[in-house]
Amino acid sequence: MKLPWKSNDASVADDVDTTVSDPADDDASTSTVDSKGTAYTPGKGRATPSRREAQGRRRGPVAPPPTTRSEARARKKALKSSLSREEKRKISDDRRTQRTEQRERMMAGDERYLMPRDKGPVRRFARDIVDSRRNFAGLFMPFAIVLIVVMFVPAIAVYANFVLLVFVLFMAIDAAILGRLVNRRVRERYPDTDATQTGFRLGWYSFTRAMQLRMMRAPKPQVSPGDEV
Repeated sequence: MKLPWKSNDASVADDVDTTVSDPADDDASTSTVDSKGTAYTPGKGRATPSRREAQGRRRGPVAPPPTTRSEARARKKALKSSLSREEKRKISDDRRTQRTEQRERMMAGDERYLMPRDKGPVRRFARDIVDSRRNFAGLFMPFAIVLIVVMFVPAIAVYANFVLLVFVLFMAIDAAILGRLVNRRVRERYPDTDATQTGFRLGWYSFTRAMQLRMMRAPKPQVSPGDEV
């Protein structure tokens, strides 16, 4: 509005001043306001880490791996001393559960948990042949127990050595038959098998499994005696 004592330039400046808004007012208008009319800070969207977690994520130089067993034991002891009783118990329970699960899967024949000597389709097939057969070598452990008892009876202890020699002879014959059978069946089933996986090694592997009692074999037998393989 132009007043009598103001010039035209002054009136234009006043009009411009009244139309320009204050930046502070704009910031205030864009600030977050809750239902009660008070400003607040939005949440981070995650929980605040505990002191132990924050220290665990603290960056720094990584310690070199231990060079000796004594150093490794010292580090393991220091790590255990820094844990609480509940954490130690939880770690122990987790390890026990993991070992139990690994043994169950190994006994079931899971390839991921087998020992290197038991892995592969050739060794699996050899185990099935041994488990489907009644082997004379499977009597070795019961015979050994009976022989130890007989040694304490003077009246029949004289014949123990003779009986042992006869038993070992029959066991060697059965082992030779088993080794030839397994190698022949493996070559028929897997003609492209490497020569290092057959021969004496495969025969010895089959013989050592046949010597064990059926309930003590690992992995557990997947076939019954008399089954066709």
